[in-house]
Amino acid sequence: MTKTAVPPEWDVYLLAGVGSSRSLFAECKEELRLRFREAGREPVIRELFPYGDHTIRLWRQVAEVGADLARLRGFLRSGGREAAAEVRKWSSGRPVLFIGHSGGCVASYHAAARLMDERAIPDFRIVQVGSPKVPIRPAYRDKVSYLVAVDERGTCRDPITWLGSWSGWSRNRHGVWYWNRKKYAPGHIGQIMMIGGHEHYFRSDGSYVHPERGSNLKLTVNSIWDRVAEQSVEVT
Repeated sequence: MTKTAVPPEWDVYLLAGVGSSRSLFAECKEELRLRFREAGREPVIRELFPYGDHTIRLWRQVAEVGADLARLRGFLRSGGREAAAEVRKWSSGRPVLFIGHSGGCVASYHAAARLMDERAIPDFRIVQVGSPKVPIRPAYRDKVSYLVAVDERGTCRDPITWLGSWSGWSRNRHGVWYWNRKKYAPGHIGQIMMIGGHEHYFRSDGSYVHPERGSNLKLTVNSIWDRVAEQSVEVT
């Protein structure tokens, strides 16, 4: 049996949330590129800001994420639609790995679902980092991973992950209806034990470096890479 480290010829997209600076993913992008290169790959890695960057009014970006999270359609821009347009332009016909942070996770899921409905891409994977709870179609559960910051006691340090819901009505084996809090949850829910919270996943400066575990950036990329490798295992 042979395990391949990463899937061949997948395009990679990093999607930022609201109020993000254009440098948010700079170190993350380089670390991922290094790991792909060590695995014998040179993937295309692009950064998307589906709700705009820190120069756009924050209240409007928050409203746009909220509308996407609630699946509302109106005068606000849809981050999912914006992201899908970019992926369609650059990666039509190719499998795509989405790595989102915060509201970028909302946009990544809606973009992936839209593109699959259109048959614009043949497959996808999503790694959500510090994401609101976006309901995932049951058919896509195993394609989505969810990572949240915790402290050394396992306590959640990211309040953004409290937003949204995966809930829905289900029936148990006796046919009785009950409220299932994880009915539409991702297939994998994991934790990153790090310093700080929502805005610190990709930090590598002194205040965010643990003497034994290393930087938040390293821990986050390790968690992302674990999901990339596990989701792409092929047994021959």
